[in-house]
Amino acid sequence: MSLPEKGRDIEELLAEISRLKQDDLPVRGGKVTAYVYDTGRPEVHEAAARAYFEMLEVNTLDPTAFPSVVEMEKQVVGAVAELLGGGSGIFTSGGTESIMLAVKAARDARPVGGRPRMAVPVTAHPAFHKAAHYLGVAVDAVPVDPVTFRASVAAVEEAITEDTVLVVASAPSYPQGVVDPVAEIAAAASARGVLCHVDACVGGWLLPWLREAGARVPPFDLSVPGVTSLSCDLHKFGYSPKGASVVLFADPALRRKAYFASASWPGYTVINATVQSSKSAGPLGGAWATFQALGREGYLELGRATLAAARRLREGIAGIPGLRVLGDPESALVAFGSDEVDVFVLSDEARKRGWFLQPQLSYAGIPANIHITVTGVTLRGVEAMLEVIAESAEAARERGPAALPEGLVDLVAGLDLDALDDAAFGELAAAVGVDLGGSGQPEMAVVNAVLDALPADRREAVLIRFLSVIYA
Repeated sequence: MSLPEKGRDIEELLAEISRLKQDDLPVRGGKVTAYVYDTGRPEVHEAAARAYFEMLEVNTLDPTAFPSVVEMEKQVVGAVAELLGGGSGIFTSGGTESIMLAVKAARDARPVGGRPRMAVPVTAHPAFHKAAHYLGVAVDAVPVDPVTFRASVAAVEEAITEDTVLVVASAPSYPQGVVDPVAEIAAAASARGVLCHVDACVGGWLLPWLREAGARVPPFDLSVPGVTSLSCDLHKFGYSPKGASVVLFADPALRRKAYFASASWPGYTVINATVQSSKSAGPLGGAWATFQALGREGYLELGRATLAAARRLREGIAGIPGLRVLGDPESALVAFGSDEVDVFVLSDEARKRGWFLQPQLSYAGIPANIHITVTGVTLRGVEAMLEVIAESAEAARERGPAALPEGLVDLVAGLDLDALDDAAFGELAAAVGVDLGGSGQPEMAVVNAVLDALPADRREAVLIRFLSVIYA
């Protein structure tokens, strides 16, 4: 894009945005089962959007300049703390930033002789690996039970060393939607004097309402002895606009370890509660308005609908030949796999029918599978979703597994990626039928099959190149 010589009309700009979005997945209606969260209540989203716009230009950098930021954050964080066992918190831009602050706080609160380490289940979100990478912390991977997919308490205990600063549990883990044994993991950490973080980014604002709606939900929040911090995304099952999360700390002193201050320059005072400095208060306003628009009654009603939809989905998938639900999820995240059909092809077939079902690669003994996030709007279309899954499974059975050109996996595994520029990598992808510059919703079965055949470190290197080419 070149900057226009003269400013353009707003209607023209909005029309162009509509054109740019024409191939985007829809954010409403429940046919996209990842990335977006829909209440099915337009008035709630309207309230959030208007509040977001009202706070758009307010800068959270200096809370003394904009007292509204302090009051809104205290109310939002207070509501989260009230629901999740108390504590002191920080409003952040998302789960990754919440997790990064929890890791920073743990690292700084418990100085160790060697390199700080954290024990992380293999099903925990990659945000922990990202935080470790940025903050100089080593990750010790903890295996999970191959049937339940919950973290092994014995393995957690074995992973703790004198340099461990943090132990992690998920409530739930994203891949299969199961809650780790938080009480046992927290007790093991506490017995060794180590902090314990519960990643409840997905479940923090969902599990309490599911429990109230009748689901069996084990204890997981700050009321559990030994749990010292917890992350909870509000732009997931809080249904707030993107850019809204909270990290809670059991002790205000631990929260202070997440802060950053610098007086080593002659400019304005720098004190940050988050990784970002200047940022819009729009997400905070959107979260505050969503809470106010729904209230306890609204969230409980959404919890009941979500629980009913998740149960029907698990039941329906179990009845489709060749498919099986992985584990016994307590939450509204459902994953299913198959020994009879290629799940990557199934996902592509569902896309052709207007539904996005999220494919997940195999890892640590967990097979490749399909992930579905059930939200408040899912119940209205759950029968249609099950029909699409059944049709897509049968179509995938007829097509057979994704056909990979002979030698392709070995070729990718052996490539010197640093010797290829973006143009050459794009040409290589095009040679095997993957158009990285195309429009519309592409078929991804071949790409996913190749990635699935590679070790994790090689997957990461290839994915970085994909991203670089897409934005070239």
